[in-house]
Amino acid sequence: MIGKPAGESRFGHARHVVRVAVLFASGFVTFLLVRQALVPADFGAYGFYRGGALGDAASLPITFAGQAACVDCHDAVVQARHGSKHERVRCEACHGALAQHASGDVAAKPKTLNPRTLCLTCHVKSSGKPEGFPQIVPADHAEEGPCTACHQPHAPRIG
Repeated sequence: MIGKPAGESRFGHARHVVRVAVLFASGFVTFLLVRQALVPADFGAYGFYRGGALGDAASLPITFAGQAACVDCHDAVVQARHGSKHERVRCEACHGALAQHASGDVAAKPKTLNPRTLCLTCHVKSSGKPEGFPQIVPADHAEEGPCTACHQPHAPRIG
């Protein structure tokens, strides 16, 4: 029978396992300390959210006016959109946030739109869009020029 080397106990090789366990424990303790330092105290107050985020969001300035603000002043556009496919598309989806304009600041005009790129944002052909949604391949439909050369933007029928 082969004997054990002098000074080695029955669990001599367990030192390797102990080293790995100590390394794992130190990593876990380091993780807990870093997490304690980086995660805000109010995190988790409302589920997986930071409670103070509600106050932060409420303190931001209002940038969108809402559809009702546009409808109040732009009757001709409302009439043009009536019954069209764009009737349910909200004004600010294309024209951008307009709270400043709607508040009476006449200098805050809606941004100038590029009909070619704006229309293609929704209408370029993609397999993920529902059947029957108007889609085009720009090179096949009209290689260049604005969409508004043939289509009215608020009531997109030909002409």
